[in-house]
Amino acid sequence: MGRLGVVDPSSYSQPDLITTEHSALNWKVDFGATKIQGSVLHRFKVLTANLDKILLDVRDINVTNATLLAGGSELPINFFISDAVDDIGQKLTLELPSGTAKGSLNVRIDYETSSSASGLQWLNPTQTLGKEHPYMFSQCQAIHARSVIPCQDTPAVKFTYDATVEHPSELTALMSALIDKKEPGKTLFKQEVPIPAYLVAIAIGKLVSRPLGENSSVWAEEAIVDACAEEFSETATMLKTASELCGPYVWKQYDLLVMPPSFPFGGMENPCLTFVTPTLLAGDKSLADVVAHEIAHSWTGNLVTNKNFEHFWLNEGFTVFVESKIVGRMQGAKELDFKMLSNLTDLQECIRTQLNKTPELTKLVVDLSNCGPDDAFSSVPYIKGSTFLRYLEDLFGGPTVFEPFLRDYLKKYAYKSIETKDFQSALYDYFIDTDKKDKLSAVDWDLWLKSEGMPPVIPNFDESLANVTKELASLWSSKSVAELADSAEIKKTISIHQLIDFLGKLIESKDIVDLNESKINLLESTYNLKSSKNAEVRFRLNRLIIRARLIKRLDEILEFANSNFRMKFCRPIYRDLAGWPEAKPAAIRNFANVKDQMMAVCSHTIEKDLGLK
Repeated sequence: MGRLGVVDPSSYSQPDLITTEHSALNWKVDFGATKIQGSVLHRFKVLTANLDKILLDVRDINVTNATLLAGGSELPINFFISDAVDDIGQKLTLELPSGTAKGSLNVRIDYETSSSASGLQWLNPTQTLGKEHPYMFSQCQAIHARSVIPCQDTPAVKFTYDATVEHPSELTALMSALIDKKEPGKTLFKQEVPIPAYLVAIAIGKLVSRPLGENSSVWAEEAIVDACAEEFSETATMLKTASELCGPYVWKQYDLLVMPPSFPFGGMENPCLTFVTPTLLAGDKSLADVVAHEIAHSWTGNLVTNKNFEHFWLNEGFTVFVESKIVGRMQGAKELDFKMLSNLTDLQECIRTQLNKTPELTKLVVDLSNCGPDDAFSSVPYIKGSTFLRYLEDLFGGPTVFEPFLRDYLKKYAYKSIETKDFQSALYDYFIDTDKKDKLSAVDWDLWLKSEGMPPVIPNFDESLANVTKELASLWSSKSVAELADSAEIKKTISIHQLIDFLGKLIESKDIVDLNESKINLLESTYNLKSSKNAEVRFRLNRLIIRARLIKRLDEILEFANSNFRMKFCRPIYRDLAGWPEAKPAAIRNFANVKDQMMAVCSHTIEKDLGLK
């Protein structure tokens, strides 16, 4: 594949020559054809004299016209689209008149999306909770905005946007923007804060809302909206806590949209409208930390953005770091450290399984010259990145020293797209004239940024809560069923987060004595696992059932895999089943039956997990 551009290896656009300032979307959403039809009017800023062409990213988009708008007149311009690069897309070339000067340039592109656009998901009524109306939603991160809009699909470019969306009048349209005006069958939106293309988002369905706070609501289908409002009732507190840590909240509104089960991520930080998976609905708010993560993105990722996805840790490592601080302020320092230690269990599993054949992707800064961002996606930038930041915080003197730096960094690079070297210079500039300047030379940047595997240094966390789960995992992995049945240790009360971490550590145990039906039954009865509504618990239990090779429970495992298409859950399940010869054929058949209900990013990666691609 090679690097497609100088600034971004995954984008043909040339933000060093021309950049998008504003985009006006005019869309008609056609549920019958499963397409968006309409136009985008880009206002570009030309940065170099005599630019002869504009290069944009597209993917399976049918462009019908391209028009240059100048001085009240319209000039048709030639355009052509290159052959596709697998899992990346195509290059749209717009030819400009000779002598194009620096400055503002307006171009309208008329187009329609493919009926199978990788960034859009169309659900028929039977796939919704209400069963009466269709539903559509987008997921543009990392590089799927190009399947929805011909654009500079790189986080190096940030632009404002407005949108006019025509849709069925009985349905509600929402976007990653503020609603400007509503008419029957038409909604107008406005996003006045510049964002990268991957944060353009839309959802249309039979949706209702409930208030969560002064500037916050939760949207969902009627059947679950009250449960959602209860589950996410701490949203306003999380938002206030995040603002105290990071500075003013610039996006005005913070709404949540609880998605259909086919949504592939835990959450997506679309400005003004976070998308979250329904797998967070545990009934006890125990999984609502994902909302803290998405709120943190309002600063780390959305306001200060990685310039390309080789530096994805600048988005996600910082966000996990801030998320853990929100949790710490709301639940205490022990919970903060336990959360970060639990994350390391997940990272260890990711490196052992998902990335075992691509160790180069365990680096904090990766090379995407010959790899798409979807294929590189893992927990490494999240957990290795946040661990690095905790290491730096401890090195420079703790939260009272590091949190003011964090606010300074976010203020310095607000509305900008940056690389890791920019973070390095911010750290240097902040501390060089302080009594902490000697600590700057103690940071081994190459070790942290370029070495493979687990973090090179594990900070000195409070391990009191984690030691309980470590001891339990040791007991369950080393003792027989008979020994465990008589043990008082396994009957001690633990929190739901400790249960999740213990099950994760048990999965990571190299050897488990007597891992059979009896041991699984004892595990289920001891911790009431069969009645658990917690998706994180059910996910880990199913992985242990697979490891125990209980073939008669295969239908139950596949039922869980089909209950949601969140990649965090279904990818490891399918990977585990692929390693079980007796179950692999059934897993492949099941995947073939449901893959059309998945978003492209999910089905594409599972095909690779199953060895089908």
